Amino acid sequence: MSTRVVDTILPTTMVGSYPRPHWFHHQLLGRDVRVAFKEVAHEEAYTDAVAAVIRDQEQAGLDIVTDGNMWYDDYVGVIGSFCWYLYERIAGFEPSRNPHPSYVGQDPSQGKALLDDWGGVINSGPVDGAPDTLRWPDLYAIAARHASVPMKVSIGAGPSNLAWHVYFNEDSHYSSPKDLTFALAPIFNKEMKDLVALGARYLQIEDLGAWLPLFTGDENDYKWIRESIEMMCDGVDAKIGWHFCFGNAWGNDILSASFPEGYQTVLPYFWGTEGIDEFVLDYANREMDGVEFLKNLPSDTGVQVGVLDIRSNMIDTPNMVAERARQVLEHVPPERVTLSTDCGLKPLSRMVAKMKLENLVEGAAIVRKEIGAG
Repeated sequence: MSTRVVDTILPTTMVGSYPRPHWFHHQLLGRDVRVAFKEVAHEEAYTDAVAAVIRDQEQAGLDIVTDGNMWYDDYVGVIGSFCWYLYERIAGFEPSRNPHPSYVGQDPSQGKALLDDWGGVINSGPVDGAPDTLRWPDLYAIAARHASVPMKVSIGAGPSNLAWHVYFNEDSHYSSPKDLTFALAPIFNKEMKDLVALGARYLQIEDLGAWLPLFTGDENDYKWIRESIEMMCDGVDAKIGWHFCFGNAWGNDILSASFPEGYQTVLPYFWGTEGIDEFVLDYANREMDGVEFLKNLPSDTGVQVGVLDIRSNMIDTPNMVAERARQVLEHVPPERVTLSTDCGLKPLSRMVAKMKLENLVEGAAIVRKEIGAG
């Protein structure tokens, strides 16, 4: 049975990111948090922003909150420094944003525009030369002071996700995505253990590297990607979710067009991944297409399922949320289901984000009553 964080059946949460308050303009721009926060105004603004977004979530009624990823800077791909927060702090990565390696020399296209904006990065040295630079424990400590309900901690883009955007050639320090990924995994494992030591009970990995084999066409990649996740989770005493995002560049689902059955294609390779308690999956914006595949979920694994479409400013009604949840429960027992957002809410306005979360909570309450759990 998947580890529970709250006793509520069909608990509600959000994937991770939340819109910045309009008054929070500060950017880390690659600086260590402990350097940036020497500027008192920056530290105060960050702390107040985290407190504000946690309050929004608690007022909306979420059972489990996040810090809103306020440590994401506001650049590239609209969700901010999802990858760049890590590149800028882990040794061995050059600071410049280059064209994406997947599209070098290709003609203009939507995919090229999206990924070039995200950027490619050059790896020129070993990645293990500067420990303790991610500062997730520092950021967790700030957020934990403001949360009165359990908090989920989002772990930024995982090792194989980071390797996806790197140039590999005669000048790079590592010869392949696999080599780089395995070098990065211990850094994540240490940070995750440090978070648990501070009291974190629920961690979520944001590693989109799970999709990489669909682009390389090499089924052997599934094996080492799975192994890298197991390396990250080894010895981490917390509930751990793994988010398989369908893409959220300016609200665009960037995978369905090429891989409409992506979950059915990749997830079976990751059933039984050691350390993973639940899969975090996006379904609402695809009108729950393919949700019946969840009947194949291993019996000891939970699912945090997106029943709130965050790629539109339309505010999903409680009845829409409830109907999506009902479709999930046709295939997965309610005690193994958490109701969530399709991805991060960062691209939305704060008012819209909060109203959506309020309706997520109301929709969950409708279904709980129907099944006699609320």
